[in-house]
This record gives sequence, structure tokens and C-alpha cells, in this order.
Amino acid sequence: MSAFAEVVEKSIEQLTGVGVAADEALVSAVAKGLGPSIYNQDSSLVAASDPEELERVKTNFLIGKLGLTDGPELDAAIAETMATLKGVNRKLRVVVYYLLVKKFGKEAIYS
Repeated sequence: MSAFAEVVEKSIEQLTGVGVAADEALVSAVAKGLGPSIYNQDSSLVAASDPEELERVKTNFLIGKLGLTDGPELDAAIAETMATLKGVNRKLRVVVYYLLVKKFGKEAIYS
């Protein structure tokens, strides 16, 4: 199995583990959009307890990639996503971004 396929498989397992039915094509597209960062131990994970990390998710992904406007709803969506993944120790970036894409209905960006 390729390294990319392993990342997609682990992401789907993590989503399934928290009760989310994963769209494999979208998970794959989100992973592809993240580029080589998905293979790096540090950049492949989101540090949910680090406010600077969560700010980067908001600025670089939600505003930069998804084209959303900054506001309290972005912080609320990130908090909701982290609550969904509460029991997960190592939150995969692919999973976090997938949940945010679904939350804001931005799947078309990856089609």
C-alpha cells in the first residue's frame, strides 16, 4: 500500500471511530490538497490545545483555502470539530480539514 493510501485509510478509520461516515473521495481530495505535509509527523497532526495552531487552521485553511470570512462562526466550527474528535489523541490534519469542509459545505472546492 502506498504512503498516500495509508494516510487516507487512517483518516477514514479516525472518522469512523468518532461516528462520522466518511466520503472516501473527499478524504482523498483533502489529503491530496495538503501535499507532502501529510507525511511529516508534526505537520500531519493538529495540536488542538495550541491556540496558535488553531489560529493557523482558521487563517490558512478556512479563510485562505475555503474562502470564508473571519468571524466567530469560524472559531465555533473549529471548537465543534475538536469536540467531535475529543477522544482522539492524535488528530489527523486530513480529518480536521475534512470535518471543516463538510461543516461549511465546501466540498465543491475539492471536486
